[in-house]
Amino acid sequence: MLATTGWTSVYRPDSVASPRQAALASWARAHFEGRALPAADAPAPTVARFFASLDGAQRARLTEGHPLVVGNLDGVPSSVRYRANQISLQQAARAEEVRGHDITLAPADRATAARRAHRFESLAEPGRQILTFDPTGSGLVAEVFGDLDAARRISVVVPGVDTDAVTFERTERRLTAPVGMAQSLYEAERAAAPGSRTAVIAWAGYTAPTGVGVDAATGRMAVDGAARLRALTSALPGRASVALFCHSYGSVVCGVAAHELPGRVTDIAVAGSPGMRAENVAALGTSARVWSMRDSGDWIADVPHLELGGWGHGADPVSAGFGARVLSAAGARSHTGYFEPGTESLDNFAKIGTGAFGSTVCATGDDTCRRGISRTDGS
Repeated sequence: MLATTGWTSVYRPDSVASPRQAALASWARAHFEGRALPAADAPAPTVARFFASLDGAQRARLTEGHPLVVGNLDGVPSSVRYRANQISLQQAARAEEVRGHDITLAPADRATAARRAHRFESLAEPGRQILTFDPTGSGLVAEVFGDLDAARRISVVVPGVDTDAVTFERTERRLTAPVGMAQSLYEAERAAAPGSRTAVIAWAGYTAPTGVGVDAATGRMAVDGAARLRALTSALPGRASVALFCHSYGSVVCGVAAHELPGRVTDIAVAGSPGMRAENVAALGTSARVWSMRDSGDWIADVPHLELGGWGHGADPVSAGFGARVLSAAGARSHTGYFEPGTESLDNFAKIGTGAFGSTVCATGDDTCRRGISRTDGS
């Protein structure tokens, strides 16, 4: 695996204070109309009570004064977070545009800044629902499709390597990026169950490995990702059930997080997985249903499914011994095609996302993956 490594650098501007840390410091010192602000790490219910005590004008002032904190604060109403992150994205785009014209920077850094400015401008367009945004380092971002507050079922797309703020969406090969994956899943869920109240989150809320190298072969970055995924799923609004759709290294993140995910996470579906850092479903320590799939042409099948001294990610989730519900991925075409319209992989994902478990298509062609589940179980 190391022989085929494609190394690329993670963008981290030198000698520049983290915008997130500066925003947090300002928030910690601030008072709002004579009141102390809740701590940035306060439980979501505490934050929710504080924001419920504010009127619309007060929320707007607080959002405009501290957008990078408000936009990432669990417990803040979704619509307020969307507005805060739009402001933060606009500010970040302007900062990157300045960097892009800074002749004291290396040409490669100026080019990276220009790409980031373009991406941030795109994400800040009216109508987009950005739930998370942090420009620090390679960047963290999450986007919602659908009405998150009204949803009865929420799907979260957890991507793998080479995911950051710039690669969060792509014009070419759109369905290989989190935004394209989530849009495709949301459209498939709407087609499968037009009357259902669903929302889909494209989640690039952790620092993913760059390339198929050392970081991708260990669980180090998955540990941080798992903590962030637990926080996200615990703080989502309402009482909607949650299904995770974990691709490639994203399945490592989901596997590490599994034993501490909240009970509202009812399903974990992995595609093109190198392993979940567990020898079987029981070792994941979760009450959620665990689904797996792999296209017959996916190169990930050639990665050794073992874990030794911290290297590797354990057993193959599509193997009989692992114990997952193995789904058909017919039509997916290799490692990046699982969210392509017309594939059984996407159809199966949509059925899980809408709760139509009994109509999923098993890899074996029989009902093995559906045993013990009614057609609409798990609501």
